[in-house]
Amino acid sequence: MKALKTTLAALILAGASASALADEVKVAVAANFTAAMKDIARDFEKATGHTLQVSYGSTGKLYTQIENGAPFEVLLAADQKHPKRLVDAGKASDPFTYAVGRLVLWSADPEMIKDGAKVLTRNTFNKLAIANPKTAPYGEAAMEVIQSLAIGEMLTPKLVTGDNIAQTYQFVATKNAELGFVAKAQIALNTTGSSWEVPQEFYRPIRQDAVLLAKGNDNPAAKALMDYLKGDAAKAVIETYGYGVE
Repeated sequence: MKALKTTLAALILAGASASALADEVKVAVAANFTAAMKDIARDFEKATGHTLQVSYGSTGKLYTQIENGAPFEVLLAADQKHPKRLVDAGKASDPFTYAVGRLVLWSADPEMIKDGAKVLTRNTFNKLAIANPKTAPYGEAAMEVIQSLAIGEMLTPKLVTGDNIAQTYQFVATKNAELGFVAKAQIALNTTGSSWEVPQEFYRPIRQDAVLLAKGNDNPAAKALMDYLKGDAAKAVIETYGYGVE
């Protein structure tokens, strides 16, 4: 009986010790990275014992929330511009590129996109969805493609703008827009519809940077997440969703 009590006490102490070592980290994540982040969060929590509290949205809006005092400790942006601003302002550190995004023109209709950009120049559709170029880097990239193809004047009346790339995808998935510019990651595991991966020559590379925010400086879980994102396990997931890694 005494041995049993000793064993139980040891187990309770071990559990308490593990609990003490486990921390929670509040993470702001660009909407395009939603699916990949859910997989990474699951694996990270299993590997480390830490937990993640994740909020998704457009990079511009997440940046504004951070500027206004939101309690995020790590930011996974969809660009390099907003993380750099935070670093320059002394509100973040340790920036690195965790993923390189790719832009795709996608339609839920399997017959819609058969010959790449020609579907745009033919102009036989009613609505083209893009993310808000003022707050979403994928929307900014979409506008660069439209400008590169010199079809802005023709297409502007047909543009439907989502608050972020997740909403833009929904516009197309629900056929409220016949086609739209989305992140490749959103259709990487989805074989439905038709698509055209936009050649890099039409838009600037979408390098997505992560930064440790000032509120996370003293949180071991925040630093552990930054390290985990640089590791092989996270990179394998990131590549599975159609991103490039550096």
